[in-house]
Amino acid sequence: MANDMLVGSLRCGIPSQPSPSDALVTAVEGTLAEFLSSQIATFDAVDPALGRFARTSRDLVLAGGKRLRPTFAHWGWRGVIGGREPIDPVLPALAALELMHTFALVHDDVMDGSDTRRGRPTAHRLFAAQHRHGGRLGDPDHFGATSAILVGDLCLVWADQLLAQAALTTATHFAVRACYDRMRVEAVAGQYLDVLGETEPQEWSLDRALVVARHKTASYTVQRPLLFGLALAGPARPGTTAVNDAYHEYGLAIGEAFQLRDDLLGVYGDPAVTGKPAGDDLRTGKPTVLVMLARQLATPAQRAALAHTPAGAVNPADGSGGPEPASPASRAATDERIARQAEIIAETGAVTRVEAMIRRRVDHAVTALRDAPVHDDARAALTELATTATHRPA
Repeated sequence: MANDMLVGSLRCGIPSQPSPSDALVTAVEGTLAEFLSSQIATFDAVDPALGRFARTSRDLVLAGGKRLRPTFAHWGWRGVIGGREPIDPVLPALAALELMHTFALVHDDVMDGSDTRRGRPTAHRLFAAQHRHGGRLGDPDHFGATSAILVGDLCLVWADQLLAQAALTTATHFAVRACYDRMRVEAVAGQYLDVLGETEPQEWSLDRALVVARHKTASYTVQRPLLFGLALAGPARPGTTAVNDAYHEYGLAIGEAFQLRDDLLGVYGDPAVTGKPAGDDLRTGKPTVLVMLARQLATPAQRAALAHTPAGAVNPADGSGGPEPASPASRAATDERIARQAEIIAETGAVTRVEAMIRRRVDHAVTALRDAPVHDDARAALTELATTATHRPA
């Protein structure tokens, strides 16, 4: 069914014909919707409450997003296999990456205590609201957090199940699974370092912030999905080693640039576009590359204003920091302080430096891909993605 949607979108002659990228996203989302529908039916048969839980999980999976991971994996596959092969056999594998991504997002939001994601309440906030509206016993926030953790766990299991539905040979399945498992391990490792950095920002450095960017974001957003796509193409053929090397170089460079853009959006992004409050990284004391650069370039007074308490709360030069208080006046003061910190970061020149780092990485990635033995349509798509994925408003 999903392949019919993809082919139909590509061949339709109406003026509003979607691009191949739009058609791919439609096919991936169709595959997800079909798979999740069957899972909900299974949950419904056990207990109505489980059915509602599964529906909330489904809604979180299908609630928008750029679908970058399946897109990079698709072009990694097309780069080797060419444009004529039907996509049906690999669609479940591509869609599985979105289920893994939902697992990571839901758990990340619990860890960060985030209120919104893609302009909507995060999973733990949704479940806490359900608890309150239902008049249930116990702490709504605790119920929300534990339910969200279970959503993330469920999505990771669902990802495994959907990946197993890909029509691949046993040898190809093993190769794909090895890449997929490495991607998951690297994502967990990067997330732990990200959490650790908030607890000891004074121990962090620019190099360590880049290590976090490589593992938490570059690996599972670009590099491993590309190599996942290469594995989907099956047994090695002439040129596979060169393609593998090019995907490594391209994936690391664009993955890092993607995270660097995230660092900028985390401080300067428009909440109406990003779907998340501006300044969240500063509130939590996350030692991003942007913040590390600003501290290196700052004057002593600026560095003091950018300092954080061990708990991660903003600690301004006047010593009035601490956990964000609940009163409207104190919240307004905190917001004002965060806005001033954003100004200081820009004044140090760190924003300009990060923009230059992004440009260098995009240039490096395009160069790495230029002479790689991949099909021209994939090279063109990945060259375009190098820019669109790293120069985005959200």
